[in-house]
Amino acid sequence: MSASSLKALQTNIVKSGPAATVSYTLIGAIVLLGGIGYVIDEWRGTSPWFLIGGLLLGLIVGFYELAKALWRS
Repeated sequence: MSASSLKALQTNIVKSGPAATVSYTLIGAIVLLGGIGYVIDEWRGTSPWFLIGGLLLGLIVGFYELAKALWRS
C-alpha cells in the first residue's frame, strides 16, 4: 500500500469513530436495560412488563444518543 492510501484509510477510520460509538451505545443500552428488566421480572414474577419497559427505555436512550451525535456533526 502506498502512503496516500494508508493516509486515506486512516482518515476514514477516524471519521467513522463517532458512528461506531453510537452503534455500541444503542446496542449496549438495549441489552443492559432489557437485561435489568428481565432480572426484575424474574425477581418479582411480573413477566414480561419490566423486560418490555427496559427494552423501550433502552431504545429511547440509544436513539437519544444517536440524535445527539447527528446534531453534533
